Amino acid sequence: MSEKQTKFIFVTGGVLSSLGKGIASASIATLLKHSGKDVSMLKIDPYLNVDPGTMSPLEHGEVFVTEDGAETDLDIGHYERFLDISLSKQNNFTTGQVYSTVIEKERRGDYLGKTIQVIPHVTNEIKERIVKAGEGKDILIVEVGGTVGDIESLPFLEAIRELRGQLGRENTMYIHLTLVPYLKAAGELKTKPTQHSVQELRRIGISPQLIICRTEVPLTKELKLKLASSCGVDNNSVIEALDAPSIYKVPLNFLKQDILTPICEHLKLPKLEPKMDEWKNLVKNVVDPSKEVTIGFVGKYLELKESYKSLTEAFVHCGAHLDTKVNLKWIDSEKLENTPCEAEFCEVDGILVAGGFGHRGVEGKIEAIRYARENKIPFLGICLGMQLSLIEFARHVLGIKDANSVEFDKDTKNPIVYLIDEFMDASGQKQLRTHKSPLGGTMRLGAYECDTKDGSLLQKVYGAKKIVERHRHRYEANPAYREQFEKNGLIISGESDGLIEVAEIKDHPWFLAVQFHPEFTSRLKNPNPAIFGFVKAAQNHKNA
Repeated sequence: MSEKQTKFIFVTGGVLSSLGKGIASASIATLLKHSGKDVSMLKIDPYLNVDPGTMSPLEHGEVFVTEDGAETDLDIGHYERFLDISLSKQNNFTTGQVYSTVIEKERRGDYLGKTIQVIPHVTNEIKERIVKAGEGKDILIVEVGGTVGDIESLPFLEAIRELRGQLGRENTMYIHLTLVPYLKAAGELKTKPTQHSVQELRRIGISPQLIICRTEVPLTKELKLKLASSCGVDNNSVIEALDAPSIYKVPLNFLKQDILTPICEHLKLPKLEPKMDEWKNLVKNVVDPSKEVTIGFVGKYLELKESYKSLTEAFVHCGAHLDTKVNLKWIDSEKLENTPCEAEFCEVDGILVAGGFGHRGVEGKIEAIRYARENKIPFLGICLGMQLSLIEFARHVLGIKDANSVEFDKDTKNPIVYLIDEFMDASGQKQLRTHKSPLGGTMRLGAYECDTKDGSLLQKVYGAKKIVERHRHRYEANPAYREQFEKNGLIISGESDGLIEVAEIKDHPWFLAVQFHPEFTSRLKNPNPAIFGFVKAAQNHKNA
C-alpha cells in the first residue's frame, strides 16, 4: 500500500436488487469530493462473465467504456458523471476476472502446490484488487454488486469483512442500502425486511454502521429510531432515500439529512462542509427548466432504455446548462422500415441515430438519416449511426444502390464500411481481428485522439484541433470512397491515424456523424461538446 492511509467505505445492498446502490454510492462520493477529499470508486460485480462486453443490453443494460478501454458495468458511468473524473479498468472487476487470475496463478505454480480454496486464495485476490484501487486516495467507496444473501457475493462479503481487521476500524466503514416497503392496504411502512437483511450481514460477520433506506414515503422519526435500535446503528445513522425527481438531487437530499456527520465520526475525519452551490443550480435547471426541446431518438433496444443510459444522461447534462428540458421521443428503428418518417418526425427538433450491433432495424435507421439530411433537421449519428450516414449518402446521393457494410453483407461489392484486419489499440499494441474473431475484446475500445478539420462544424463544436473520445466498435469507414463523398458534399472532418472518425454535410445547418461515443465523456458539470452542440442546434431549429 502507499504511504497515505486510504479509508474504505463498503456499500452493500439488501432485500432486492435495483434499489440504486450505484446512485447512493456516487452521491456520497460527490459530497466527499465537494468537501475537498480525493475520492475514487470501485464496483465489484459477482457474475462469472469476465466483463459485460458480450452481454445483451437487454440482459445487463449499457456497457460503459473507460478511457483505457475496459468494458464495464453501467455504474462506472454514474461514478464518472457524478464525480467528473475518468476511471479505469481497475475500478471495476468481476468474479470471472478474479477466478481467471487465481487459476492462471495456480497453473504458473505461484501457490507452490497448495490446495486452492475460496478462503484464502480467492478472498486474498479480491482484497488485493480493492486495496490497489484505493492507492493514493483519501477515500475509496466500494460498491458490492448483488444482494446480501446471494451465493455469488459471499466471497466478496468475506473479503471486505477481513479487510476491517487488516486496515483498522477507523479506516473501514460499512453502509447497507435496503428497502422499507410501504403496504398501501395496511397504510404502513414495514421494517422487517431491513431487519432481516442486516441480520444476514451480521451472520457473516459484518455489522453496518449506517443504513440507507429506499422508500416511497417519508420515514417518521419514530420509525428511524426503531430501525437504528433493531439494526444496531447510531440514531443519526438511518438515512432516508426517497424517490427523487432527478438522480442528481440525491446528494442534496443526503446532505439535508447530515449524512456526512456519522461518516466523519466513524472514519475519524474532521467536520466536512461540501461546496454544492454550482451543483444546486444545475439540479434546479434539471428539475424545473424554463425551456424545452424534443429529440427523435432512433434506436433498437427500446425495451430497456438502460441500454442507452450514458446517452440519456448526456441530454440531462446539456439541459442543465441550457435551462432546457430535453424530451426524448423514442422511435423503434424497425418501425421506420414500414412507416413514413413524416409521421414520426413531424414534431421533433433534432434526430439522433444511436449505436448498436447487428442487422435488425438498420434500414429504418437509414430512412431516419435520409429524412434528417433532406429536410435539414439537426442530426447526430453515433457509432453505427455514423456508419449508416455514409451508407445512406452513398445510396441516395452517389447512386451506389448496393452500398452496405460487411457487418450486414460480408460479400457486398460496395463495402462503405469494412473490417480492418490490423489496427493499433489505445495502448499502442497491434491488434488483429477477422469475421471469426471472438466478440469479447476484439473491438477498438477506449480513448483515441482525433484530428479535426479546420473550418469544420466538428472543430467549431469542440473548439480544438485535437480531441480525445472513446470508442466501442469493430468496423471502420472505408477510405476508398472518401473522394466521391467529398466531391458531393459529405466532408470527412475528423481522422484518427488515417481512420475516418467524423463526417458532416456541407450544405446542412447541423449534421454531425461521429464514429466515437461522445456520451461516455459527458458529465453533469461538463457536458460533452458534440451532444451540447446538437441540443443547441435543435433549440435554434425549434425557434427558427
